[in-house]
Amino acid sequence: MDTTNLIFAGVGGQGVLLIAEITALTAARVGLDVKQTEVHGVSQRGGSVESHVRFGATVYSPLVLVGQADVVIGLEKLEGLRYANYLRSSPPSHPATTLHSAQDATAGVLLVNNYEIIPASVVNAIEKYPYHAIEYLRTKGVRVIDVPASQLARDLGDGRMANMILLGALTPLIDLPESAWAETLNEKLPKKYQDANLRAFEVGKEWLIANRRSPIADAGR
Repeated sequence: MDTTNLIFAGVGGQGVLLIAEITALTAARVGLDVKQTEVHGVSQRGGSVESHVRFGATVYSPLVLVGQADVVIGLEKLEGLRYANYLRSSPPSHPATTLHSAQDATAGVLLVNNYEIIPASVVNAIEKYPYHAIEYLRTKGVRVIDVPASQLARDLGDGRMANMILLGALTPLIDLPESAWAETLNEKLPKKYQDANLRAFEVGKEWLIANRRSPIADAGR
């Protein structure tokens, strides 16, 4: 199989590393070669966090290069915007227009939580927050799936489960079996929070399917 390239990005405290690790372990469970980067940036609460995950028959480097990512998973809008340039593009003759177009099947996907965490630099009026980042990226032809992950998690009783909502939404977009996901989640999630997090995972997957977002697992690389 071709190598699948993923970038998980968010801020400290959102559970970026947990869902990246679960994805890597799930790929390893089915016998794939997996590479995952260390954390880049400041990992304490409020600082930027990223993790690269690559898996396939043979993977030599853990780093996803610019223009190579199949999916960027952004747990916050600004963090998703930071890594949008890592997504692979459609060929020039097949511009990325809508998610339902057969033309854009070769383009990468930005799967982003439609949620804003205002950094200190914005609070202190040093910078401006890109409130319209999703709309801007779409005007540039980027395939964006904006998931109301934080709201869905709050509806389940705990907004901290937004990471599991997004992880569930990722699963229809990549080619890993449901049984492997289930085994990894059951092993990795703390027993105390397992039922709630498994429900959040299923809600994310159901949301993605209900919104008819086309999978990229079989798209050309």
